[in-house]
Amino acid sequence: MRRYALILIALLPAVLTPSIAAADDELAKVKERELEAVRDRISALKKSMDKAGRDRDRVTVELEQAELRIAEQRMLLNDLERERRYTERQLAELGERISQREAELEHESGELAEQVRAAYMSGGQERLKLLLNQEDPALLGRMLAYYDYLNRHRAGNIDAVNSRLAELAELKSRVTAEQARLDELAKRRYAELGVLNDAQEKRRDLLATLRKRIASETQEVERLAVEEKDLERLVAELTSILSDYPISSENPFSEHKGRLTWPVAGRLVSDYGQPRSGNLKWRGVVLAAPRGSEVRSVYHGRIVFADWLAGMGLLIIVDHGDDYLTLYGYNETLLKNPGDWVAPGDVIATVGESGGQAEPSLYFELRKGTRPQSPRAWVSRQPGER
Repeated sequence: MRRYALILIALLPAVLTPSIAAADDELAKVKERELEAVRDRISALKKSMDKAGRDRDRVTVELEQAELRIAEQRMLLNDLERERRYTERQLAELGERISQREAELEHESGELAEQVRAAYMSGGQERLKLLLNQEDPALLGRMLAYYDYLNRHRAGNIDAVNSRLAELAELKSRVTAEQARLDELAKRRYAELGVLNDAQEKRRDLLATLRKRIASETQEVERLAVEEKDLERLVAELTSILSDYPISSENPFSEHKGRLTWPVAGRLVSDYGQPRSGNLKWRGVVLAAPRGSEVRSVYHGRIVFADWLAGMGLLIIVDHGDDYLTLYGYNETLLKNPGDWVAPGDVIATVGESGGQAEPSLYFELRKGTRPQSPRAWVSRQPGER
């Protein structure tokens, strides 16, 4: 009886494995459906906010379209630049291989030339001469073996030369193709730059129009208040949505207070709590940094928003669990999508001036639920510090 029990225990993992795998697969499907539900609810929220924005301000809507177009062109240009660098590396590698094969060809050709010269000097009919000379049979056998070896070596040299010539022809054909690809990339880049310049010109015109419409400090305060209200609504709605899909972590975000790294290396131009305009105060920090600088997530989390918002421009929001959110605004491009998971230091965006900003910078905000908190209380390290 005990023996049967041991057999049953031994077989138990094999019996359970398919059911465990099936359970894991089902869990993954459930999680994917939940994630899709989150995306749908966030998408519906964004459409609702866009409609409110269209009803309120046509110029802002046009600014959104222009800045989204700029972001799209920047991404295309970045892709073209990566392709260009890759193609140039390929050309450099092909050039090195061609130089190596040409050196090998020169060596093989030199050896072959020496063998041909030696054959000519000896009369060109080695076997026949040996037979007619009636040399000693043993010596004759050795000489015939030597000439067989020499002929085989010569044939091998000829094959090697032909092989090198064929390989060189193929390499040069690839160089021609890569050069043509490089030329095509240059044409595409020139065309995309034209589209980008048009979008930037339209953005400048829209900003000038917007500034004319904001003729007084009162109007500026009203506009900022509306944009702040939009952000408050977005965060509140996101908090409500995310409460149904909480993130669990063995290392809670709250345990890393004071030990996080700034998302970008930059100069502080606006600090949390400083007056902004009228009675409004900054709820995050603004860090001036070169356009295109990498923006990195400060901690583990899930992207819950990646889109354009009035006043924030291209905004990305990361949910870190326990109601903690970090916000990254004014970006030039967004490199992550809602639902993507990120780790500390992952690049999620690039610094820009979207949202109508005057200079490239990053807006960084940290919230516990809907309540902003001072980023300085959480972040102490510069990028690259350990």
